[in-house]
Amino acid sequence: MQVGKPILYSYFRSSCSWRVRIALALKNIDYETVAINLTKDGGQQFSGEFQALNPMKQVPALKIDGITIGQSLAIIEYLEETRPTPRLLPWDPKKRAQVRMVSDLIASGIQPLQNLSVLKQVGQENQLTWAQQAITSGFNALEQILQSTAGRYCVGDEVSMADLCLAPQVANADRVKKSHEINSGPHTWGTERNQIVSSNQ
Repeated sequence: MQVGKPILYSYFRSSCSWRVRIALALKNIDYETVAINLTKDGGQQFSGEFQALNPMKQVPALKIDGITIGQSLAIIEYLEETRPTPRLLPWDPKKRAQVRMVSDLIASGIQPLQNLSVLKQVGQENQLTWAQQAITSGFNALEQILQSTAGRYCVGDEVSMADLCLAPQVANADRVKKSHEINSGPHTWGTERNQIVSSNQ
């Protein structure tokens, strides 16, 4: 049961938060945003108040239906199960598995290796090279997968959770100056990326 308007704790440059913002927009869910600045005041995600909300001290977190959910894919899957229109997971079990495979590849295999907390550990002088290597390796693998799954979008001809993961990751690639080497993402990704990216607004 809906208890008030959902509240999304988000950072504007967080690709994990971006995935959720796209899902909320596509499903036409009205919500409020609480900005958590990951760089201000040593990182607002480390405040006691936010840690009580999300012990992992990460964005996004979504308050909805009387509960708080962390982790972007868990949030998207909850929205899919409770607000299934338009669907972001295909009915077909094989395609659904492919969507989850692509989503996990990005969310677990690429993005964490070049997020802020990891880049701080590798040192300022190594950050760009580290991020470039992580993105290149991941996109090379993703390119091979999409050759067998993609239509207009990552899996077939409908927007899915996989596209919600890929769009922000392509933006991250551009931000770390990888666009000249990876051509802004896998070649086989469908032609509708601008529509997905614009859902972040």
